[in-house]
Amino acid sequence: MAIANLHETLLSYTMRKNRLNLDISNWYNQKTLATYSQADVRSIKAQDEQEVRDFYKALYDGDEEYQGKYKDYTQIPDFEAEMDKIAAKYQDELEQLTAWETQIDAQITTASAELEEVNAYMDSIKSMLSTNIQGDFNYGLGS
Repeated sequence: MAIANLHETLLSYTMRKNRLNLDISNWYNQKTLATYSQADVRSIKAQDEQEVRDFYKALYDGDEEYQGKYKDYTQIPDFEAEMDKIAAKYQDELEQLTAWETQIDAQITTASAELEEVNAYMDSIKSMLSTNIQGDFNYGLGS
């Protein structure tokens, strides 16, 4: 009877192990999505910044008054304000994506720790099963 109980416990741990592996796999997929989403937002932000740079560079290159007054286009007063607007526009979204990725990392870490624990329990149960089966079939002759 003890062997049946150990075997049933082993099966329940096997199911838990499989569920944890599936969860970890799904979280890694979500983490990949979060990473790609961050890259997309950063790419769009960089495009917006480049458009502003191109605009102010063309403005600077086309106006001799600006060329005489400023060393380069980045010194035009509105340039920094426009760049700050772009940074502010994407800051919240990037922070949310970073928080999402951090949360996923925490879930992966927790599940991985639980998986290690389940694996240790399974090894212990397998050892007990092996010992009990061996003891049952020795009929006490070797003791």
